[in-house]
Amino acid sequence: MTEIPEHLRKRAEAARKKAEASQAPSGGDAAATGDTASGAAAEKIPAHLLDRSKAAADRAAVGEAGTAVAEAGGGGVAVETRVVASGPQGHTQRLLTVVKSGSIQDVRAKPVDKVHTWPHLLVVEFVAALVCLVFLVVFSIFVNAPLLELANLNQTPNPSKAPWYFLGLQELLTMFHPMVAGVTIPGMGLIILILAPYMDKNPSNKPEDRKFAISLMTVHLMFWATLVMIGSFFRGPGFNFVWPWTSGLFFEL
Repeated sequence: MTEIPEHLRKRAEAARKKAEASQAPSGGDAAATGDTASGAAAEKIPAHLLDRSKAAADRAAVGEAGTAVAEAGGGGVAVETRVVASGPQGHTQRLLTVVKSGSIQDVRAKPVDKVHTWPHLLVVEFVAALVCLVFLVVFSIFVNAPLLELANLNQTPNPSKAPWYFLGLQELLTMFHPMVAGVTIPGMGLIILILAPYMDKNPSNKPEDRKFAISLMTVHLMFWATLVMIGSFFRGPGFNFVWPWTSGLFFEL
């Protein structure tokens, strides 16, 4: 059973007390009071609503009479006449029930799929940092990192290569103008990577749902890795293209 809100219950009780108070006078006073109340009610209720209520009452009476006649003369077969009251412009209004706000809308925030930064995220990052530190310590113990001799101002090494992370730019300089290789192409790549989150707004974390972002990053990494590998292993004296298995390897860590 639907629970009636408190304000509606109080309003109904006040209306019932008011109706009892209006019925208290007797005789001529009661008649006068009734006429006055009817006149006041008639003044407050619009005329089109009064006409509509009268028409609905007449239709209901006609329907009940038709049903009674059908039952009497039709061998006990009842014919039901349903009366549908229409509102302004032919619309039909019907009050179903009064329900509480909590049953039709959420009054509490639903939990979402998220975790706290501490300790869930930071613990994982701290463990990953420790693993990388242990790997670097063990690697440095067993693998030497030899230093080159002091630089000689009178002798330039041939080939003279940039560090591996800049070999991609050095390789581009052999193919394009310095303005294009050093500014235009890297700038366009950085701008595309900056705009990538705004072009792909998919909130999913599944790789199969992020094909655009994964494809864009894969193309970027493969392009740069290819340039670095060519500059590292396929460039010899004079930064000319050589085959490492015939001319040797001109690359030092």
